[in-house]
Amino acid sequence: MVSLFIFAPQFIFEMENRRVRLRFAPSPTGGLHMGGVRTALFNYLFAKKHGGDFLLRIEDTDQTRYVKGAEEYIIAALQWTGIKIDEGVGVGGPHAPYRQSERKEKGIYQQYADQLVKSGHAYYAFDTAEELDAMRKRLEAAKVAAPQYNSVSRQTMRNSLTLSEDEVNKLMQNKVPFVIRLKVPRNEEIRFHDIIRGWVLVNSSQVDDKVLLKSDGMPTYHLAHIVDDYLMEISHAVRGEEWLPSAPAHILIYRYLGWEDKMPQLAHLPLILKPDGNGKLSKRDKSGLPMFPLDWNDPSTGEHYVGYKESGFFPEAFANMLAMLGWNPGTTQEIFSMPELIEAFSFERVNKSGAKFDPEKTKWFNQQYLRKKTDRELAKLFFPLLQKHLEEVKISTQQFSENYIEGVCKLVKEKSHFIEEFWESGKYFFVAPAEYDQEVIKKRWNDASESFIKTLHHAFSTCADFSASETEKLFKETAEKCGISPGAVMQLFRVCLSGVGGGPVLFEMVELLGKSEVLARLNSALTGLKK
Repeated sequence: MVSLFIFAPQFIFEMENRRVRLRFAPSPTGGLHMGGVRTALFNYLFAKKHGGDFLLRIEDTDQTRYVKGAEEYIIAALQWTGIKIDEGVGVGGPHAPYRQSERKEKGIYQQYADQLVKSGHAYYAFDTAEELDAMRKRLEAAKVAAPQYNSVSRQTMRNSLTLSEDEVNKLMQNKVPFVIRLKVPRNEEIRFHDIIRGWVLVNSSQVDDKVLLKSDGMPTYHLAHIVDDYLMEISHAVRGEEWLPSAPAHILIYRYLGWEDKMPQLAHLPLILKPDGNGKLSKRDKSGLPMFPLDWNDPSTGEHYVGYKESGFFPEAFANMLAMLGWNPGTTQEIFSMPELIEAFSFERVNKSGAKFDPEKTKWFNQQYLRKKTDRELAKLFFPLLQKHLEEVKISTQQFSENYIEGVCKLVKEKSHFIEEFWESGKYFFVAPAEYDQEVIKKRWNDASESFIKTLHHAFSTCADFSASETEKLFKETAEKCGISPGAVMQLFRVCLSGVGGGPVLFEMVELLGKSEVLARLNSALTGLKK
C-alpha cells in the first residue's frame, strides 16, 4: 500500500485559462453502482457551474470483464438521474470514438507506449504468470510489506532492463508475449495537488512499475485514461479515492510524455461508507435500500438488483441525496434542485473523509420531493397503482372523480415517503372496511360509545353543511349531549369509518368521504360490531 503524505491546502486552486471539461469514464463491467453515479454527478455539477462540458467515455480496456448491457445501463442511469451528456458515447463529438477498445484499434495508445520506451521511461517485460507469482512469493518470504514489481524487484525479472538487446530482439522476433511497464525511478519524491485533499507527497520507492500496455496490445487504465484525457482536453480528472495510490504513477506518465502543463487538476472523492461507518458501501449492502439507480439483472451471475427508480424514488430526490454524500453547501439548506446544486457546488466543500450512507435520510429526501408535488401530479402518479388494486377487488376507478383522488393524495402524502405507500395508508378511501382494529374496539366499544355512534349518525343525517369544520363541531356537540368526552370516542369514530386507528386529519377525511358514505359506514360499523 502506498503511503501518502497529505498537506492541507494553503490556497484555493486557481482555474487555468482554458475551457472546463470533465469526463465520467466507467468500465462496462456491470450495473452502475450509486457510488459511480455520485462520481458522475460531481463531475457534471462542476462542469455545468463553470459553463463547461460533461463527457461520457467508456473504459473497456479489460475485455475479460466486459458485461453485455452494462454500457446501455450506464447511459440510462445517467439520463434518469438528470445528468446530461454533452459529448461522448451515445452523443458523439469531435474526439470520437469514445470507447477505448475502438480507440485502441485506431492505434491511438501504441504510439505513446512506444514513445515512453524510446525515451527510456518504460520497458518491455517478458515475465510469465508463473514467474510473477514466484517473485511475489519470494518477496513475501523475505517479509516485504508490499510485494510488487518495482525498481528493486525488476532487477531479478525478465525484461529489457536486465536482458541484452540481442535477447530482447530475439524474444520479440519469436513473438514471445510481453507487456510494457512504466519505469518508476527509485527514491524520488512525487508531489502533486489534489483539489479536495491539498498537496500530496509520495516517495517513488512505494510506487510499482505499472503495466501500460498488455500483451494483447490493449492499454491499461494507467496509460489509456491519460492519453484520452490529454487528447480530449480534460481540465479536471475526478474519481474515487481508491485511485489515489495510483496517482503518483500517473503524474510520472504525464511528466515523461511532456504533458505536465496540460495535466488535468485532480480530485479524489471520499468513499461512501456503510450505515455503521464500517467499510465501503457495496452492491450487496443490507441497508434495505437499493444500491443501483435502476433495476439491474446481472447476466454473468443471474442476480437481480432492485433500483431506486423501481423502488419509487424520484430522480430529483436521488440526485439530491447523492450530492449530500460527502459534500455540503456550507449552509443548513438540504433540498436542492439540479440548477441549485450546480450553482452551489464546489470541490472545496467536498469532505476528505468517507460519507456514511443513511437509509432513513435517503427516504426523507424522497418524502420532501413527494410533498413538493401538487395533488394533481401525485394523483396522476398514483392512478396506475390505484387502478391495479381496485381491479383486484373488482371495483371500477370510474366511480371516483379526479378531485376525489387528488383529495386522497392530499391527505395521505404527509406521512408517506413513496407513492406506493398511498394505497396501504389510504385504501379505505376506496374500499369500505370489512374489519375493525380490535385493540381500539376492545378498549372503546361499549354501550355508551355505541349509543354515541347512533346519535352521531342521526345528527350527521340532518347536517346540511358537511365540511370538516362543521362536522367536527357537530361531533363535539353530540359527545357533550351524550355526556361523553370527545377524546374518548374520536379514535373509535375513526375506526368505524376506516377500520384502522390512525390516519390523516380526521374531519378532513370525513369531508372527503362525503355524507352518504360516512352514514353508510357508520351503519355498517353498528351492524358489524354487534356480532
